[in-house]
Amino acid sequence: IILPLWDPQEAAKEIYRCAAKGAKAITFPENTVGLGLPSFYTDFWDPVFRAAEETKMPLCMHFGSSGKAPITSPEAPMAVMISLFGTNSMDATADLLFSPVFYKFPNLKVALSEGGIGWMPYLLERIDLTWEKHRWYQNVNKEVRPSDLFREHMYGCFIDDFEGVARRHQIGIDNITWECDYPHSDSNWPNSRQYTTKLLQDVPDDEAHKIVELNARRLYNFPRIDRK
Repeated sequence: IILPLWDPQEAAKEIYRCAAKGAKAITFPENTVGLGLPSFYTDFWDPVFRAAEETKMPLCMHFGSSGKAPITSPEAPMAVMISLFGTNSMDATADLLFSPVFYKFPNLKVALSEGGIGWMPYLLERIDLTWEKHRWYQNVNKEVRPSDLFREHMYGCFIDDFEGVARRHQIGIDNITWECDYPHSDSNWPNSRQYTTKLLQDVPDDEAHKIVELNARRLYNFPRIDRK
């Protein structure tokens, strides 16, 4: 679902309308401030988050959806931006875990579209350490460890990420999904299946099954139907 973001009440209506037609997910910016809209720390988005929670649809935050690309200088080639796009997903993760969003909406789910997963173990470790040392004098939740909150609410998505697959247990097997990314240039299509077989060759079958299918079915409420 693509929402009229300028009006959260109308956006919520659109979520309910499309949910009734069978929609499975909601497109939402990774950072609303970059679009000139209120942040996750305000109550502006409460109608949207409430509607997403009630309809059991995840918010899909694609990197770059904030309208701000990670360019380091005017002269930098686009290769720099492409290489750094996952940092936008890092920003969104830190923002959401330290915001009140998941405490106000305990059943809300967020999918970080195309952001990769290799950075997650480091960032979760860093966020937890920051929380342990600095939470006492900041306006953040002081009872729930951010990495626990992450595993309850957030999902990573990867195309080809050997580092992330190797550290999948530090992320959480249930929080990882695979993507093909067709027809973009990052895709491995038409060899996606062969490439992913190589990528997951050392991963036990039950874990690989979750990564390539079952986690996505659970997140998007898309049950498998056996047709005879």
